[in-house]
Amino acid sequence: MASAFDEMNGTGGSVREAYEGLKRWLDTVPADHIALRRSQAELFFRRIGITFAVYGDAEATERLIPFDIIPRVITKPEWQKLEKGLVQRVTALNAFLADVYGPRECLKAGVIPEDLVYRNPGFRPEMAGRKVPHDIYVHIAGIDIVRVDQDDFYVLEDNARTPSGVSYMLENREVMMRLFPELFADHRVAPVENYPDSLLATLRSVAPNSASRDPVCVLLTPGQFNSAFYEHSFLADKLGIELVEGSDLFVRDDIVYMRTTQGPKRVDVIYRRIDDDFLDPLAFRPDSILGVPGLMSAYQSGNVTLANAVGTGVADDKAVYTYMPEIIRFFTGEEPILKNVPTWRCREKEALSYVMDHLPELVVKEVSGSGGYGMLVGPHASRQQIEEFRRKLKQAPDGFIAQPTLALSTCPTFVASGVAPRHVDLRPFVLSGSDKVRIVPGGLTRVALKEGSLVVNSSQGGGTKDTWVLDA
Repeated sequence: MASAFDEMNGTGGSVREAYEGLKRWLDTVPADHIALRRSQAELFFRRIGITFAVYGDAEATERLIPFDIIPRVITKPEWQKLEKGLVQRVTALNAFLADVYGPRECLKAGVIPEDLVYRNPGFRPEMAGRKVPHDIYVHIAGIDIVRVDQDDFYVLEDNARTPSGVSYMLENREVMMRLFPELFADHRVAPVENYPDSLLATLRSVAPNSASRDPVCVLLTPGQFNSAFYEHSFLADKLGIELVEGSDLFVRDDIVYMRTTQGPKRVDVIYRRIDDDFLDPLAFRPDSILGVPGLMSAYQSGNVTLANAVGTGVADDKAVYTYMPEIIRFFTGEEPILKNVPTWRCREKEALSYVMDHLPELVVKEVSGSGGYGMLVGPHASRQQIEEFRRKLKQAPDGFIAQPTLALSTCPTFVASGVAPRHVDLRPFVLSGSDKVRIVPGGLTRVALKEGSLVVNSSQGGGTKDTWVLDA
């Protein structure tokens, strides 16, 4: 694996311009001051209750995501390139979904194999031939990006169903502004606090044509036992909309209503944080107590907008991801601005053969896996783990892809031994409305806190950082 690009020190070892102010600050501030500020940040997070649940964790059902108080800095030109690439990618994702549930031109043209769509667990036959309001499927996308050198950013995966983490982006910034006002005084940092306004404007813009001029939006949560419940309640509060569970809604004459103390109130847009399977027990899983009976009927009648649309899971499948460069070319007529990570599709004989021969060097992922689970990081795996994956690949090669072990860039991070480089990725949030695409500058930087680790997921011990896009 190539050596990692250091975002502060670059390749030549001289501090990159974007980090000069931060480096001066780090050189003058005592380590015990940073440690004190970090413990204050942790106290703040505990007080406001920012936690996430780890399923299957017997020791602690609720954890704080570790927060690193040294921000990640991105220059304005770097961000402008990223932003352009993100708009292009999400535009293509929306066009792809409208096509696979509509005329299926990309399948007829052989851009992507039909079975990858039709046999995909995220594909919803119920949506075939159905129009969604304003032809937008992915209203909120979380696109995971990694940096590998001075100029190149790669898309690691597309989260097109119910991407999470934006509450941490917002809270990280608030904590940093409280604890380090002097740093903000020295840097022109693009704001992120307008994200709730952008999200609400996006949701209102995609209300059905039958909605009133003042559409009613709600956030549908599975409830307090969901791992992201903190985020659901946080966002509903910031948006100024009702946080509802399935039992708070009902459908009459294909229209969704919310139960209120003043009587039923029509709902036009549902920002849902519930998986497709559980949305409507009449259409999907009959044992679901989280959803709303009749919701799909109201949706298919065009009387309510679901954000994100039903069936978007087919677009964030890791096998479909491998065809994104072709999908972008087909639907936009342009070359992809952001690269895909080179990927071997284990369903293809030659690729499988290569992967089997190079397992100790590769990262192997389950096509439908998420959260850092169901993957093999070859260089850090034991012989036993490698052999176990070899068996899995032989049994069901279609269920896996493999990628080179990328040298993810590193950022200065405050750890027990002081300030040290740690690997990072970035999840910007892209909002697609009927009027325009909105992207708040930056996003959620996730950091692998263990030395040498490439796994940034919070469920696997990763932390988060504030992401600064410089305005100048």
